[in-house]
Amino acid sequence: MLERARQIIAGDLPPAPFPALVGMRLTTIEPGRARMEMTVDARHANPMGTLHGGVACTLADSAMGLAYAATLEEGESFATLDLKINFLRPFWSGLLVAEGVVVQRGRTVGLTECSITDDQGRLIARAMSTCMTLRDDQAKGR
Repeated sequence: MLERARQIIAGDLPPAPFPALVGMRLTTIEPGRARMEMTVDARHANPMGTLHGGVACTLADSAMGLAYAATLEEGESFATLDLKINFLRPFWSGLLVAEGVVVQRGRTVGLTECSITDDQGRLIARAMSTCMTLRDDQAKGR
């Protein structure tokens, strides 16, 4: 996964369809750490005119998932067991940066976190997820 993500950043492979559809871009990846960026505009608004929470949650989930995936060995995959996000400040438009990190990776269960900030470094949201590493038959086809 790590090498594939690096090829996406370099432009040698296309990004995954859903992140591209929403406008997310992977900008940095290393084992246990991933950074994604997104330019938010009116398309991403909720009925009140601010950033839809599902969009912010998707951005955080993607950054955390890639950070975790970058720690996997050959033949391993993973599943997200839970996902929690706290929305701390409204956001209307501009650049958002999501920094996903693996806090703890055990043999089977890991914990990830993500901070979403605006272009001025203000914290917009904070997320956390638990991931389960899958191996052998569980990892096939994932």
